[in-house]
Amino acid sequence: MSHVDDASTLPVTWWKSSFSDSGAQCVECGVVDDATVAIRDSKNPRGAALLLPREQMAAFLAAVASGRFGGIA
Repeated sequence: MSHVDDASTLPVTWWKSSFSDSGAQCVECGVVDDATVAIRDSKNPRGAALLLPREQMAAFLAAVASGRFGGIA
């Protein structure tokens, strides 16, 4: 895992969950390339972004969907 200091410099199209509303505490995701996904805070588009290998992102999403993190879904 790595990061960039200013997520707005990444050449990606950002999106957030369809479950999000305009006032929610949300993250946005963007596909950097075939191997990398970026994640940033939607309220701070010029803040840092995490860069994750797709395999790690897929494992994280599977864990969330399975309820591994309790009330998060």
